[in-house]
Amino acid sequence: LEDPIRGEAARSLFSDGTRVLDQIVKERLLRPKGVFGLFPSNREGDDIEIWKDDERMERLAKLHTLRQQSTKSTGRPNRALADFVAPKGVPDYVGLFAVTTGHGTAELVQQYEKEHDDFNAIMVKAISDRLAEAFTEYLHQQIRTMFWGFGAEGDLSNQDLIGEKYVGIRPAPGYPAQPDHTEKEIIWQLLDVADSADIHLTENFAMSPAASVCGIVFSHPQAEYFNVGQLGRDQIEDYASRKGRSEAEMERWLAPRLNYEPRVPSTVPDLVP
Repeated sequence: LEDPIRGEAARSLFSDGTRVLDQIVKERLLRPKGVFGLFPSNREGDDIEIWKDDERMERLAKLHTLRQQSTKSTGRPNRALADFVAPKGVPDYVGLFAVTTGHGTAELVQQYEKEHDDFNAIMVKAISDRLAEAFTEYLHQQIRTMFWGFGAEGDLSNQDLIGEKYVGIRPAPGYPAQPDHTEKEIIWQLLDVADSADIHLTENFAMSPAASVCGIVFSHPQAEYFNVGQLGRDQIEDYASRKGRSEAEMERWLAPRLNYEPRVPSTVPDLVP
């Protein structure tokens, strides 16, 4: 904002954004909705079993994770998200969530577009996206400190939050640690997201409304974000078997991550995280 060259334009943009945000808040133009759940869980290989209750006798679902295959320096493990969940015999949990600030966005954008106000239409979309991330940050904090209560954090500054100076992570299907968008199906089933938060999955597993975020919450003190990287045929074969899907189908969904040429080339789906 104080940059001698770009500061004036930045201050003007910040002022316009604040004006639109104030209007959204004052007139309640966007309707945030969200749902989350905490589930008894345990690791089974590279999968995460989700149990019905703390008796851990009835399995509700299974999350599937992918493991890094790149050569690492000595002492550095090849990570999979399942590593951050305790094995059977040790009580553990994972959180699942889906939130949106997109309800009302399309109507507000259409209103501005009818007035040929493209600037404010774009501004609304940008603010809606940022509010979804803020909603996610807030929910994650509430889970860590109150609902699950595994993070005794004290007062973290905004910079501490941006720097992720807290315990736990919240990776999302479709992102580097788990690039498979089809895992969203499990979150939608367990949380009944469509009815609970009115967020829907398209045939390509994009979320609608667009300003939506979903993910998995891990509490392990060493949990960290990572990039699965490129995947070999052996892992795709194993992953497809674990998910009960064909290799060709998983090759299609994970096409950008393959380090080999699929037997049956397929088009890459247009995915939005």
